[in-house]
Amino acid sequence: MRFTIFSSYNLIIIITTFIIFPISLLCFSPVFAASPDTLISSQSLSINQTLISSANKFELGFFSRGNPRKYYVGIWYKDIPSEGIIVWVANRDAPSWSNSCTLMIGNQSNLVILNDGSHVVWHSDKSTAQNPVLQLLDSGNLVIREAEDHNPDNYIWQSFDHPTDTLIPGQKLGWNLKTGLDRFLTSWKDPDDPGSGNYTFNIDYHGDPEIYMRDGEQIIYRSGPWVGQRFSGVPEMATTNNRFNFTFYRGEDEVYYTFELPPGGEVKSRLTVTFDGFLKRWTWVPTTNQWVRYWYARVDDCDSYRVCGSYGVCNTSGFFDCQCPQGFEPKDQQAWDLRDGSSGCARKTELDCGNDGFLKLVNMKLPESRTAFVNDGLNLDQCRDMCKRNCSCTAFANSEVIRGVGNGCVIWTDNLTDMRDYVQGGQDLYIRLAASDLGATGSGNRSDKIKKIAMGVGISIASAMILVGLITLIISKRKRAQNMLLIRRTADTRASRAGTAERSQEILLSGQLMSSKRDYSGETKNLDDVDLPIYDLYTLAVATNNFDEANKLGQGGFGRVYKSWKLWREGKGTELLDKVMGESKQDDVSFTVNQVTVTTLNAR
Repeated sequence: MRFTIFSSYNLIIIITTFIIFPISLLCFSPVFAASPDTLISSQSLSINQTLISSANKFELGFFSRGNPRKYYVGIWYKDIPSEGIIVWVANRDAPSWSNSCTLMIGNQSNLVILNDGSHVVWHSDKSTAQNPVLQLLDSGNLVIREAEDHNPDNYIWQSFDHPTDTLIPGQKLGWNLKTGLDRFLTSWKDPDDPGSGNYTFNIDYHGDPEIYMRDGEQIIYRSGPWVGQRFSGVPEMATTNNRFNFTFYRGEDEVYYTFELPPGGEVKSRLTVTFDGFLKRWTWVPTTNQWVRYWYARVDDCDSYRVCGSYGVCNTSGFFDCQCPQGFEPKDQQAWDLRDGSSGCARKTELDCGNDGFLKLVNMKLPESRTAFVNDGLNLDQCRDMCKRNCSCTAFANSEVIRGVGNGCVIWTDNLTDMRDYVQGGQDLYIRLAASDLGATGSGNRSDKIKKIAMGVGISIASAMILVGLITLIISKRKRAQNMLLIRRTADTRASRAGTAERSQEILLSGQLMSSKRDYSGETKNLDDVDLPIYDLYTLAVATNNFDEANKLGQGGFGRVYKSWKLWREGKGTELLDKVMGESKQDDVSFTVNQVTVTTLNAR
């Protein structure tokens, strides 16, 4: 039996190889997280290390930009080609100039970036925790929490409260009214510099809350208030509800906007304020492995803030974008003629409170609403009544419209600004107008409408009757004047009696007689009882050549009787005789002619 005896030298080698070396590796090698998505207080993250969320959706680590290179801590997509798409940056305005930087949890339970292992480059807000851990969630949110507390309400700090230029699903844009925290987006300076740029996108929670984009301090875009399923100034949102779940919350403690995506994870989307001042929604298309622009704002001139001034309405369908509603006119006509509508519109007629009505404008972007009054418990009729009673009210509308059904009430008491109308997808807006400017297109009380309609009908009928009477009077006077003129002319041409008589008989026998009724006196006072037709003086004067003695047949109880010269010349004089007159003639005379009218004349 053989035994192997180890020398002291061999024993030292064995101890070094299997005991001391592994311990040294544990103590002096770079420290990695206990799990891929978590960093504990005794660990740090170096420039070549990352945290990866548990479902492999997001990744956190260092990235560099610029020349010379500057180093930042950021979050990007892990499960798709990132192509440099960074959704959050920690130290955007405090980059590290050294590649020997590290990320760790500081002594005050906050996130700290160190340069060369000792110099603090950036840190988050200080807090207190017993056993803090840093974790990257599958939502893309980076949180500091107590090691044993996973309740989101108890997070010590989270990146979702400090967005940069991008809003991702589940992230809130808006206010925590209890703490005064304002979550808003700020653009990069340029594509290669994630530092804070000029453009911001944030919620104004006053009045009827809405979102503004600013270039520095200047407002350049307004979303309009939330109206149930979308913002008033973003009608396209109503057509994307099957792809996105948009939420706007307005409460005592918070006012915020957020969105979610359908479950499954194939669809990805982000909302970004670009370095050049646009708001863009990007979606990831798995079949083509690329980001596409799904929607963007500041599409046209009408997206610009207050481009048409107070009471002006922007519409891109015409030669000039700005228009004044009914009852308004440009404040500065010369400027409008030069296609500058920023001066806005002015009322043609001042308001008269109780006598005013409302003009309905359709498919509108609602006016700026930071001073508006909102009551979600009123319907449209109640809203109208409230506005009608308030002499300062300038307009009203439903506060929300869901699937075409309106509810709630918004009332404006200031000048109406930043309005535009759409071909479709806008909302009804009711603007207060003086009754004289309202016409038939407004919306007032029903009794007022009935009164206005009745008054209009009455005025129209009376005007028509007066017009008909005037026309009749004018025609009658003109006819009489023509008659007297013709009589005078006939008297002046008696020398040409034969020709005139022949022409006059043609007029008489052709039936051009005008029947009339006159009030005769004397022997013809009771003429209405006589069954005889009556003719105008003009007709008789023409037929008898102005009552020439040559045409006189005789005189009886009814006055003088005249003959028609034409029949007399043609040997048909007996045709002028009445049947009663015919009875006094000889029996051999046969009267088979049609009765010729013998008229009476009151010679005054």
